[in-house]
Amino acid sequence: MFEYRHIDSDGNNIDLPLGKVVCVGRNYLQHIKELDNEVPSTPLLFIKPTTALCDLNKPVVIPKNFGPCHNELEVAILIKSPLCKASTEDVTAAIWGVGLGLDLTLRDVQSTLKKQGHPWERAKAFDASCPMSQFAAVNRVENLTDIDFSLQVNNELRQLGNSQHMLFSIVKLLVNISHAFTLLPGDIVMTGTPKGVASLSVGDELLIDLNGHFSIMTNVV
Repeated sequence: MFEYRHIDSDGNNIDLPLGKVVCVGRNYLQHIKELDNEVPSTPLLFIKPTTALCDLNKPVVIPKNFGPCHNELEVAILIKSPLCKASTEDVTAAIWGVGLGLDLTLRDVQSTLKKQGHPWERAKAFDASCPMSQFAAVNRVENLTDIDFSLQVNNELRQLGNSQHMLFSIVKLLVNISHAFTLLPGDIVMTGTPKGVASLSVGDELLIDLNGHFSIMTNVV
């Protein structure tokens, strides 16, 4: 497993501890439709542990013998100060920066768990299930409601997203989450994936782009 640290766009370590990863499900309508899920009335939340984090600039390791492992590329928000029952103003001041993460998902395992009414952690919280990029400082991000990002697999566009299409905006998500449980410095919030989830295979070449900030080339092993 690769050792993970929060890093900035210049490759420098960010002086924040490793924390939990709070993930948001079903936050893009077209993704909800492609998996034939119900539209949530409030944000759907689940958590990945610190052991899920790994460096997206390194090869992406997918589990073997558990069925298809799907890509879910998401805007990731790094928290720099505690948020508990926060206001909009509190949330804005507590964001360190913006990055991209892969919410790797064992789709068959998840489908079985959903049918049984069980939690999803076996499908989503396994070791190295959250490859994470560097973070662009929030003062370099012009508009949190207009963030373009994309994933190409083997030179073919697979996912193309913009934060303006979220059902719950980044700021609204952080406010909502902070009223459910406290966010701490070093926590990361994954804000949901757009349509285009599909299986990854060993040998796939990935190009991941946060428009205007960075691009990452990596591969699946």
